[in-house]
Amino acid sequence: MTYRVGLSVLAAFLLGLYILFQIATRPPEPPEHQVFVNGQILTMNANNDVVEALSVRGAKISRLGSTEEVLAEVTDRTVVTDLRGRTLIPGFVDAHGHFPGSGQVVFSTDLNSPPIGNVETMSQLLERLKDAHEARPSGWLTGFGYDDTLLAEGRHPTRADLDQVSATRPIAISHVSGHLYAVNSAALAEMGIDETTPDPDGGVIQRDLSSPDGRRPNGVLEETAARQALLKALDIGLTDGIRMTTYAAREYLQVGVTTASAGGMPLSLAKLLGPLSQLNVFPQRVALFPLLEAVEDEVLSGEWRPETLAAGRLSLPRVKIIADGSIQGYTGYLSEPYYEPYKGDALYRGYPSVAREELFRQVAGLHRQKVQYAIHVNGDASAEDALDAIEAAQQSVPWPEVRPLFIHAQMIREDQIQRMAELGITPSFFSSHTYYWGDRHSAIFMGPQRAANMSPARWALSAGVRYSAHADTPVTPMLPLQVIWSQVNRRTTGGEVLGEHQRVAPMEALRAVTIDAAWQVFMDEDIGSLEPGKLADLVVLSGSPLDPIDIRELVVERTFIGGAEVYSRR
Repeated sequence: MTYRVGLSVLAAFLLGLYILFQIATRPPEPPEHQVFVNGQILTMNANNDVVEALSVRGAKISRLGSTEEVLAEVTDRTVVTDLRGRTLIPGFVDAHGHFPGSGQVVFSTDLNSPPIGNVETMSQLLERLKDAHEARPSGWLTGFGYDDTLLAEGRHPTRADLDQVSATRPIAISHVSGHLYAVNSAALAEMGIDETTPDPDGGVIQRDLSSPDGRRPNGVLEETAARQALLKALDIGLTDGIRMTTYAAREYLQVGVTTASAGGMPLSLAKLLGPLSQLNVFPQRVALFPLLEAVEDEVLSGEWRPETLAAGRLSLPRVKIIADGSIQGYTGYLSEPYYEPYKGDALYRGYPSVAREELFRQVAGLHRQKVQYAIHVNGDASAEDALDAIEAAQQSVPWPEVRPLFIHAQMIREDQIQRMAELGITPSFFSSHTYYWGDRHSAIFMGPQRAANMSPARWALSAGVRYSAHADTPVTPMLPLQVIWSQVNRRTTGGEVLGEHQRVAPMEALRAVTIDAAWQVFMDEDIGSLEPGKLADLVVLSGSPLDPIDIRELVVERTFIGGAEVYSRR
């Protein structure tokens, strides 16, 4: 009897938990009918039409027009929003980033320097890690965002530095670019990296040249050598995975991002996003680009297609190839040497993460399997390899529907833009770079002439090349208005204008974070512009980004996904 009662109580308890879970994770429902009137509505349609009012029925837009026309549809069941002259735009589409990476702050230590953070010296960095070590004493100790060029010492943390925090607990901290890691002795030991370990293809294990044989790892790992540290740093449990995702989702909603991007995510985390979307842990749509090197054999053999991971609001429009590294990490692959010689080498040009012949093989294989792809290229030498690989693949394995995407294309040349137009390649520019790193690109990495043409949006538009713009979050904060502002102004943190001739108009900049970004991830039939039949992903701004003001001063007041309000500043 007691046993039966116990089972009944347990069953009731579990049923109650299930019901509560369903209630807690139920997505917000849109009103049956709602209208937005008396405002400036930037449709971002083919004509960039601006109207006064918009009508939404359920999850989809039903009508646009004048306030008078839309108010004629109103009944006593209609929810009416008077915009009072404010601006309504499509939800921002994150063209390229690493969602939910900005949420890693819940378990990892923010080591950014100004203007993003406040770490300015090596001692401050180590103190920050020591505090984190005491607060969270088990597992790998991780940090992110350190910038060697903004530390007073002007260098990377080494194993010797990090051993001061702990000589026994593995420590791994990522460079602000995400392309290098600094680790301590315990981490090197756990990863099996020592004097005898050769540099992997496409990566470098930096060495302590003062050691007896000059081969002792100094703790700094570049590109493919850093991948193992990345996987260790992101080898988190389900609880931290959910905490990271919910944190990032809230952050994105507050700035109006309704579609996020997860580029090159480790497969373990990628497999988590679909179920979390189905459980409504986050409301955004997410475009995930699996890293090709993690799934290459299965994809190129035809055994597996990325879209099989799609679930909930998660789609997988492309795979990602990382062909080179980071300009500010000195791992971007250039045709001409870096402006300030790297470690005294006046001929140093960086290096490819994927060798030219290997890139040709991968691209041809993707064409054979009809799998769309994105190629990370920062330096112009890497872009040249990618252009040649795509041209060769189109000749040997023609695929008229292919739409290659160049991620960053930061130092791409004008002649290469012309080739992109001919080959049907679209770039996503890291436009915020002009603000966060423009001064150093001009003075240290590229020199004034090349730096003036970084992220060359005007060249792209002049050549008829459709482009998007992104923040590469968490490399820089998720601030779409900053991305727009940077395209329009190209002003650095030091107040200099970097390449005035590459500026674009506000409407062009807006398209790069709405409809053109949606087009790049093959979602433009559903989102990216405000047109009848499209999903009502909407953002209410405090003012107009078309006005001659500092666009960054605008505030996102409300965010809607599929007609449902998911954020309100009120």
